[in-house]
Formats: sequence, C-alpha cells, structure tokens
Amino acid sequence: MANIASARKAARQSEKRRLHNASLRSELRSAIKRVRSAIAAGDKSAARTVLRDASKVIDTIADKKIVHKNKSSRHKSRLSAAIKAMA
Repeated sequence: MANIASARKAARQSEKRRLHNASLRSELRSAIKRVRSAIAAGDKSAARTVLRDASKVIDTIADKKIVHKNKSSRHKSRLSAAIKAMA
C-alpha cells in the first residue's frame, strides 16, 4: 500500500475510476447483447430500433475513451450488417 498521502489519494481515485469505467463497459456489452437478441428473434424493425439506442450508448462510451473509437465503429458496423442481412 502507498505510504505517501498523494499516492494514497491517487490509489483511491484510480479505484473509483476503475469501478465507473467497468460499469460503463458493462452497459456497452448489454446494449450489444440487446441488439443481438433482437436479431436472433427475427424482428427487423425492432432490431433497427434497438440498434439506434445501442449506437448512442456505444458512441458515448467511445467519446469517454472507455473503448477505442475503432472498436465502437466496428461493433456498430457489424450489428448493422447483421440487420441488413436479415431476410
């Protein structure tokens, strides 16, 4: 454990940041899962609606640099392609 006051404070801040980022990452994964389950259900219009909501979440988390912007773009692209491929 840190002995210097500033190092102890940095450790506290780091832990708070880690927990906050973890919750945001979890929100991202949940949004992606909601889109995938809508695609699996086979309802194209519902999948589009869910993707629109998920895109906002994905972009917000990328803006906060929780995940890289390319990763967020890749997820959105693949989900959108999966919706387009639906019969």
